[in-house]
Amino acid sequence: MEQGSALILACSAIGAGLAMIAGIGPGIGQGFAAGKGAEAVGRQPGAQSDIVRTMLMGCAVAETTGIYGLFIAIMLIFANPLISRYLRIIGQ
Repeated sequence: MEQGSALILACSAIGAGLAMIAGIGPGIGQGFAAGKGAEAVGRQPGAQSDIVRTMLMGCAVAETTGIYGLFIAIMLIFANPLISRYLRIIGQ
């Protein structure tokens, strides 16, 4: 393996690891939302359906950030478009 290909694979692995850090934000946000939702239901049990519906919608929107990070990490590890482009540039 050439030095350039090895560098691209190493940088892709580091990029995939950094992309997975994107899962931290949704995890914290969803935990905070669930705690506040439980607190709100405790204060107003009659509004439970509205509170839970709003909380679940917010968690679903927040989770897309983590899913995007996972997609980028999988793409960098398995599909790696950078290697094919590099090999095309150097003529192999």
